[in-house]
Amino acid sequence: MGREDQIEEREVLDSIFPDEITDISETEYRISIALDIPDDKEEPPVMLLTVRYPEEYPDKAPFLELSASQNAIPHPHLNIAEDKEQLLRGLDATIEENLGIAMVFTLVSTLKEAAEQLVLDRKAAIVKAHEEAVLAAEREENKKFQGTPVTRETFLKWRESFLKEMEEGRIREEEERLAELKKARIKEPTKLTGKQLWERGLAAAGQDEADDDTVIEEIQKLEVGEN
Repeated sequence: MGREDQIEEREVLDSIFPDEITDISETEYRISIALDIPDDKEEPPVMLLTVRYPEEYPDKAPFLELSASQNAIPHPHLNIAEDKEQLLRGLDATIEENLGIAMVFTLVSTLKEAAEQLVLDRKAAIVKAHEEAVLAAEREENKKFQGTPVTRETFLKWRESFLKEMEEGRIREEEERLAELKKARIKEPTKLTGKQLWERGLAAAGQDEADDDTVIEEIQKLEVGEN
């Protein structure tokens, strides 16, 4: 019954894939599988699935080989040479579920869906990475407009910095003042000794006495005039 099942399945496949299937031998053929990627601007990837029946098929799994079509334009999100092991390994469960019945159409459908999903996942990952990069850049930009939360540690740090700046400003102003005095050749006022202060006090007192005598003379003149 194995060979009869193989012939019957081959005839059914020929009606499903009239332009995609090519015989290699009586028990081996190749099916071209074009992927349908939504919103994809690239040339649709095309995979070639080679199927070879063992004598016990369908009670035993078919031999499968996956390759890219000749002269195919490389797709940015699918490399059949690198991805074929993953894709073929993904058929193991389907093969186990369908042992004893014709399964090639089911395998082709499962393989096509898996490859399309792989492309979509990779495209989505790129979009997500781009969005995360944009959000990260926005967060960094927003930090420029956000104040630092005030805590005891941040306050003490600010206070230390503020006092340091004030002291540096005072020293700088003092240095500038001294520089201006030196430039104008103005010396700092000299502190007088006790003797100098005493002598200046006598001179001031003498001046005050002279001023008093003058006032007394003026008063006497006014009194004479009135008499």
